[in-house]
Amino acid sequence: MENQNIPLIEKKLNSISGLLALLSKEPISPERAVRYVDYEKKLVKLQVELIKLQTWAIDNNEKIIVIFEGRDAAGKGGAIRRITERINPRHMRIVALSKPSESEQSQWYFQRYINQLPKAGEMVFFDRSWYNRAVVEPVNGFCTQEEYDIFMNQVNDFERMITESGIYLVKIYMSISKKEQEKRFSDIKSDPLKQWKMTKVDEKAQELWDDYTTYKDAMFSKTNTKKVPWKVIRANRKTEARINAINYILKQIPYDTTIKV
Repeated sequence: MENQNIPLIEKKLNSISGLLALLSKEPISPERAVRYVDYEKKLVKLQVELIKLQTWAIDNNEKIIVIFEGRDAAGKGGAIRRITERINPRHMRIVALSKPSESEQSQWYFQRYINQLPKAGEMVFFDRSWYNRAVVEPVNGFCTQEEYDIFMNQVNDFERMITESGIYLVKIYMSISKKEQEKRFSDIKSDPLKQWKMTKVDEKAQELWDDYTTYKDAMFSKTNTKKVPWKVIRANRKTEARINAINYILKQIPYDTTIKV
């Protein structure tokens, strides 16, 4: 029986985005190109909803934090870029803090993150957050056992204070397999436009995989609370992960879906 979907597939492949997707990677794969066209259509619809969400937040002086955590090369930054590329940049920030300064190291651990909390009508996206101390720092020896224990004892209270003050807090963990991380690291190393992304911490990530898993599991066990739960997004396929992440954010915040944009 003749495939009734062939005209639709041909239409997708003959579009500009379809042709670009078809020719962007070798070997040429019509199936992959069609998936990408479908992904772009879904993404545009969801980005319209994100604009509605932001408009609602601005009009109602709401404050929103979205945390993205996950292993190195899990796609946190890429997901944040797709989420923020269409919304108003004057009412949102992306926070990706570097190594704390000597002065910051002498402060209460959460202090520099408090300085990044949103003002009224603002959305803040954390590309890694205070949860560095839950996983990355202890795995790599960047904090003491005592500092780790204090953090784990305080973090739920810290988040309770955030949410009780009227801030929406969404926590997303991007999860990839060890094999997929290895592949992405290889791609980064071979691409002169991406090589800057590879850090000394990244270089040790495969070797320390099991240690990361141990601390990640401890983090979930302690901080996956009813009030502020974690959402684990399977991220081996980047496009699906981005769609799922946006859908989750939209479901977690009760914005007005009838807003005209």
